[in-house]
Amino acid sequence: MLSKVQYGVVVGALSASMMVQAQDYLPILQYHHVSETTPRSTSLSPEEFIGHMDYLESAGFEVVDLRTALNKIKVKSPLPEKAVAITFDDSYRDIYTGAFPILAERDYPFTVFINSEPVLSQRSSALTWDQMKEMEQSGAVFANHTINHPYMMRKEEGETDAAWLSRMTNEVDSVEELLLDNLGFSPKMLAYPYGESNQTIRNMINDRGIMAFGQQSGVVSIDSDFANLPRFPASGVYANLATLKTKLNSKPMPLVSAEAGGDLATDQPVSLRLNFKQGKYRLKDLACYVSGQGKATLDWVSETSVVATANKAFNRGRGRINCTMPDNTGRQYYWYSNVWIRPGADQGYVSEKS
Repeated sequence: MLSKVQYGVVVGALSASMMVQAQDYLPILQYHHVSETTPRSTSLSPEEFIGHMDYLESAGFEVVDLRTALNKIKVKSPLPEKAVAITFDDSYRDIYTGAFPILAERDYPFTVFINSEPVLSQRSSALTWDQMKEMEQSGAVFANHTINHPYMMRKEEGETDAAWLSRMTNEVDSVEELLLDNLGFSPKMLAYPYGESNQTIRNMINDRGIMAFGQQSGVVSIDSDFANLPRFPASGVYANLATLKTKLNSKPMPLVSAEAGGDLATDQPVSLRLNFKQGKYRLKDLACYVSGQGKATLDWVSETSVVATANKAFNRGRGRINCTMPDNTGRQYYWYSNVWIRPGADQGYVSEKS
């Protein structure tokens, strides 16, 4: 029988072990097609997908249910060590034919964000409600990706701001109702089509108690904006397992705040200000990269605050700055990314003031 002193030592050791094993952040993988016959930009082959899943297993990752993990992060409840979540965007049937058998064999939970129009139109390339119900029995969860997969920041010709917001609200609310009517459950999560949102959209999402995802890369933590959460793309050019390993082993950048100057870029180079928490970090090893331009210029305005500036303006479309920094062990990287949209004059993007 253990003495009180011995018991205290054992309990202390177990508590320390649990603290080491606990994880307060979550990398999330984003997939679309799992097929050899679909556009490569949003696809990976079943063989590549097996390679990803085999790596998760061999490296000791624990695949967790996305909504459950997000709820735990919000209340500061620890996740398992090396927790990771798997997601898919769109209603593609090859998720059922190409990915589902691989996931079911490993008993991995996953989330599919469905846009409902292809499902309701019964397209041959789209999932059916029966297939979704079958996948639910093996740990799948189906969430919101709007009805028609619109650019949510764009108005139609002649549309008022109020009419635009009403249309976007209907895009979200209708799918929530469909999930409840056909599957009996909604996890109250949404993936923005093309990853695009603005503060008006995010306010609408928050009002509905929905957690939502953009298309910036990074790791979810308690400090994340739960109306615009990051994921790591893992299809197309991002399917390379070697680079994916680094992302899977990354941590959230230790930031107090990040200032990007809004969601839209102009004809001037964008800047991103990162304000770091107090602590011993390898700030001198911080590096920020601008899509299509190489390294950003870094201007340290204080010991814990830096401004990363692109070398030139973005072309029309989406552009980003990715920032990484090695942790003190040198074995993992902190990661932060921000996306801007430079709209074309004829695209009808809602102004930042709307």
